[in-house]
Amino acid sequence: MKRTGSRVRGWVMAALTMMGIGLSVAPAQAEWREARAKHFVLYGNMSDGDIRAMATRLEQFDAVLRYFYQLPEVEGQESNPVTVYVVPNVAAIRRLYGKGGDHVAGFYQPRVSGSVAFTPLRGEGEGPNALQPQYVLFHEYAHHFLFGNSGAAYPAWFSEGFAEFASTARFDRNGVMVGVAAQHRAFGLLDSSKLSIDTLFDSSRRKLDPQQLDQLYGRGWLLTHYTMFDPDHRARFGRYLDLLNTGTPSLAAGNEAYGSLKQLDRDLDKYLGRSTIPGMMVPFDRLPQVAVTVRALSPGEQALIAYRMQSDRGVDQKTGRDLYTRVASVAAAYPQDSAAQGWFAEMAYDAAEDAVAEAAADRTLAVDAKSQQALLYKGLLHLRRAQAAHSQDKAVWDEARGWIVKANRADPNAAEPLAVFYRSFAMAGEKPRPSAIRGLERAFQLVPQDKGLRFTLAAQQIEAGDIDMAKALLRPLAFDPHMPPDNPAAQLLALLEKGDRDAVRKGLAAMSGPAADD
Repeated sequence: MKRTGSRVRGWVMAALTMMGIGLSVAPAQAEWREARAKHFVLYGNMSDGDIRAMATRLEQFDAVLRYFYQLPEVEGQESNPVTVYVVPNVAAIRRLYGKGGDHVAGFYQPRVSGSVAFTPLRGEGEGPNALQPQYVLFHEYAHHFLFGNSGAAYPAWFSEGFAEFASTARFDRNGVMVGVAAQHRAFGLLDSSKLSIDTLFDSSRRKLDPQQLDQLYGRGWLLTHYTMFDPDHRARFGRYLDLLNTGTPSLAAGNEAYGSLKQLDRDLDKYLGRSTIPGMMVPFDRLPQVAVTVRALSPGEQALIAYRMQSDRGVDQKTGRDLYTRVASVAAAYPQDSAAQGWFAEMAYDAAEDAVAEAAADRTLAVDAKSQQALLYKGLLHLRRAQAAHSQDKAVWDEARGWIVKANRADPNAAEPLAVFYRSFAMAGEKPRPSAIRGLERAFQLVPQDKGLRFTLAAQQIEAGDIDMAKALLRPLAFDPHMPPDNPAAQLLALLEKGDRDAVRKGLAAMSGPAADD
């Protein structure tokens, strides 16, 4: 989530105040801890009580969203939790983010290898209009929740509006208030040069400047709030989504569903001018009990956690090599720490230090024979070796895939081994087996947020001749406001809509698809 706009203005919409994440800001602990719950794994240099409280609140937030939208759990989802790294402040977030992160206050990366979020313990600024860490983390998790529980394509205004709507959830003594005013968007909402309704509805196809983007978040929140608490507009929104997801352009779908977008714009202005806005209190006794386990990291994990965060952030050839150079001597001091050696195996693999990576994986397996991370990286190393050798030997490929199968058996609901098994056939230049295709479909069911995985499955459906399913898979990517201007999913969808099979095949061959962690 990018923070845009720096000026604020008082906004009297409701007699509501914002609460922070509920953590005491004490001096830094000497120990990093891990908190595990059903949907999250948290790492933080925090006290046992603080990290437990944060994990509990995140689980309650997930439960509130499920309660509010009446959405069931996805079976197996607990095997693919979101990993949350809690760093001291926004400056640390921006160092992790790297280039282009000058205005980033926290960020999230959805991917089949494990979705991750980075959030600061302390935010910037004070007062009700300040952007607090809770808003950022809840905003990003709301994206994860929405795209993990719905197959629909959403326009940019709702994608960001829903995330803003969810981000202001307020925890009180007896429950969680949903629908609290997004006061950190006050300036953009009250700016006289507001975003036009046509731009709002067509924003997925446009490049917006920072001021327009701020207004997209604010105006999107306003329309989402109006939709959630007005039954008539909720029904109209449902009609709009139906039209959008069957190929009707956003502006045309909006005018048909709402009757007139200009009238909708006037209605929104009236809604903004109300002295109070509706909300909904969800009592804690309506939510499931939360189980959280907390442990202090092992000495090896303590020594490697800063490197692990950089690795999980994502590396390229250069940054992966730099990271490996810095971590190698540190990891060498903990040869019996299976978790630390598993982390190091991944870092060495990313640096193309295959012999070192395999040795680290072997050290992990010597201590923990069922380490899925070590089994998976053994398989990845052997697959890469077979591909580099241009092997035509079936036994070589079967041996490499055998490690991936073992990783799958360690946890059948973990998505990454399923995706890697499917990818292994492309690496070998072979047609995927039916079992590999079923595995790809299951991986997508478990982690539908991964853009690269979605694109891969769409390509597989095109190959199988299921064009309607391919279109349905591509539409959420085509409308994603965070995709690049040359959005490959939008290009491929346009070719599919034209019905030119030859152009589709040529276009697909020329496209690599979006990166899994965009």
